[in-house]
This record gives sequence, structure tokens and C-alpha cells, in this order.
Amino acid sequence: MVEITETTEDQTTQTEPLLKKQQDSSSSSPKRVTTKVPEIKIHLYKQGKGPIDIFTSSLGGWDQDQLEVGDILEKYGLKCLYAFNKTEKTRGVPIRFDPKNGRSVLPYKDGSVVCVDGEPKDSLIKPITRILVGVAILTVLIVLVMKETPGWAKKLNITGVDFSVPPWVLACVVIVFTRLRKRTRDFFTKTR
Repeated sequence: MVEITETTEDQTTQTEPLLKKQQDSSSSSPKRVTTKVPEIKIHLYKQGKGPIDIFTSSLGGWDQDQLEVGDILEKYGLKCLYAFNKTEKTRGVPIRFDPKNGRSVLPYKDGSVVCVDGEPKDSLIKPITRILVGVAILTVLIVLVMKETPGWAKKLNITGVDFSVPPWVLACVVIVFTRLRKRTRDFFTKTR
């Protein structure tokens, strides 16, 4: 059998924590840890001219060793970056990057100096001009091929000579115009 005995207050044992708090003088101010963000220095050239800008860029990614190429392209209005040899003023290979996050595929070391050459984005004037010229040429050819000239074309009096164009010539012009339009459509999707 178990025997139960009464204890007094002075005989009770207090429970103490297993880990005692350390009492030090620096407990009033919190400890701070500062880490250095890896950075590289970039000399940016545009089509071999420059440098147009010299700046430092922080490295990103899981290992903090990838260049933020997408940000540089967006900031300076470029469509691609190339490695650049500033002594010979020649371009190297293109700097490949992941289109989803804009970071470079190859790693870079902290404190490196990198020279890059950028290719500016194409202007929208050139493809729009091609489309307008193509529409104008097709309109003129349709007017010339039709047996009866429309009234508005008679008023303009484009040509004094009435000549007929074979249908295969018109078909070739339509094919060429369609190909040009497809190429400019691809151009618009690449720039987005």
C-alpha cells in the first residue's frame, strides 16, 4: 500500500526551468546581423558606343549570383544584352536569361566588373510604314486589274494608260504582303 503524508510549505520544492535565462548587460538592445548584398559593377554600352552608364547592380536568385537582366533591359529600353570587350570594342555572346524571372542563366561573382553591350528596341515606325505601303500597292493593283475602274479611281486619274495585270502577279503580291504582315506580327509578340 501507498502511504500519503502531508507536507508543509517550507518542504515543498519549487520547479525551476531547465534553461536559466542569461543575464547580460546587452539584453536591453536587440542584436542585429547585417549581411552584405552581393553586387557587381556594370559598364553598359549601346551598339558599341559609350559607356552610356556605369552602375552597380545587386545579384539575385537563390544563391545570390544571378544578374537581373530583365530589369536592365526594361530600364534602358534594350531588347538584348551581349558580353562586350571594351579594349577591342567587339561584342561577345548574348547574355542568356530566364524570361520568367529575368535573371541570367550563368552565375556571376560578387565584386566583378562586367562590360555589356545592348541592342536598342526596334522602332514601331518601320513595320507600320511597311503595312501602309503594302496596302497602298494592293489598292493600286486591284484598281488596275478590275475590268471597270471605280469612280473614285477615275477622279484620281492614277495612270493615263489602261493596262491589265495577269492574276498570278496579283496573287504573288498578296502572298508577299501576307508574309510581311506575319513577320511584323511576330515582331510585336517578341517585344511584349
